[in-house]
Amino acid sequence: MKQVPFKGIISYPITPFDKQEKVDIPLFKTQVERLVAAGSHGIAPLGSTGVLPYLTDAEKEAVTEAAIEQVAGRVPVLVGVSNLTTERTIYHAQFAEKAGATAIMIIPMSYWKLTDDEIVKHYDAVASKINVPIMAYNNPAIGGVDMSPALLKRLLEIPNVTMIKESTGDVQRMHFLKRELGEEVAFYNGSNPLALAAFAAGATGWCTAASNLIPGLNIGLYNAIQQNDLKSAQSIFLKQIDLLRFIVATGLPRSIKAGLELIGVEGGELRRPLQALSTTETAQLESILKGLGLV
Repeated sequence: MKQVPFKGIISYPITPFDKQEKVDIPLFKTQVERLVAAGSHGIAPLGSTGVLPYLTDAEKEAVTEAAIEQVAGRVPVLVGVSNLTTERTIYHAQFAEKAGATAIMIIPMSYWKLTDDEIVKHYDAVASKINVPIMAYNNPAIGGVDMSPALLKRLLEIPNVTMIKESTGDVQRMHFLKRELGEEVAFYNGSNPLALAAFAAGATGWCTAASNLIPGLNIGLYNAIQQNDLKSAQSIFLKQIDLLRFIVATGLPRSIKAGLELIGVEGGELRRPLQALSTTETAQLESILKGLGLV
């Protein structure tokens, strides 16, 4: 088993819907193909951008299979399998593994705030039922639980929990993780506006939906970091910072769908309760994309 199969730009496709709010699998596969063709180093369906909690089990399975089929082994695939219960998380993890996922990603999801012990047992139970690596996803704004470095260190004692996606937006946390967890631990940036700072802190990769719109800039930043060219990295990052801030502030599914439409790519529909960007927000996004030469 490759313990750390991801590096670089890990791209998150949206899950598009048709007018009847049914998942549009053909359009989803087209979007995945765009991301692969653009040079993404990995594809990650069923993240926050893919509105995982809004999908039925059958829809999650269809999206998982479609992503893996479309990627066809060209890059690794990271499938989100998070669920409220351990039993359903295990179910989706096993389904993803059987379908051919390279690895799975889990964020603690719960109506009640989970204790550290509950979280450890949750991950351990899932890990014991699969053989692919697990990325532990820390995003308190989404999951309601902030997994401390001490807790993450406990999770990494589980053999196939080998990767951490850090999305607190605190770059000091990333430096601390690197110092405390050592060189062998792979952590990934999930906070778009901190991409440059995260790479400087030692991030192995950047998990982002921005590559639906600006893959060249995202990959260019990673390449500059790999070449130790800080001046170029700063220049490339500053070109994209306004867009990165915008998509986070207005919500990834909404903003990416709107951005795709503005650059002439079909983005599909949203599933309620999500609504399209307002007229003002769309104008702001259009201005940002015009500044990047995309509109």
